[in-house]
Amino acid sequence: MTAICQIRQHLFEELDLMVRTTAALIEKIEDKDWHYQPQSAMRTLLEVVNHLVQIPTVDLAIIQEQDEISIRKLEKELFTDNATELLNLLHSGADRLKSYMAALTVEDFVHKTGKPFYSQEGIAYSKWLIEILTHLSHHRSQLFEYLKELHYNVNMFDLY
Repeated sequence: MTAICQIRQHLFEELDLMVRTTAALIEKIEDKDWHYQPQSAMRTLLEVVNHLVQIPTVDLAIIQEQDEISIRKLEKELFTDNATELLNLLHSGADRLKSYMAALTVEDFVHKTGKPFYSQEGIAYSKWLIEILTHLSHHRSQLFEYLKELHYNVNMFDLY
């Protein structure tokens, strides 16, 4: 296995960790708390979770150079208040993202770019995968903080 393939595998393992720990946090949420909103200018818990579970699917669509209108439509179509559907979307989106990235040749993974609708420059697929992991981690942390504010029994071990 080449070094690049090994690094890609490590990134996939980190994606799996993000999915597993995010799903475990979502499974803790009680129905009464979905509309919790810490401040009026912030998202509700339901909105945070929807955004978080959509990241693999939506970011893959962005990588594949779908336009902004298509992306916004996709986000609306994927939005749900059903916890089972949220978890299924997280898992299926991550599986599709991994399959897409795994199918790229090493050369394409490192050098080929996708140009998001919001940028003038293309971004290498390897960098995209890192950015997606960062995006997931950021919003998983946001979810964790919401749960802490709601006095759920969560701690740092829920993130590993």
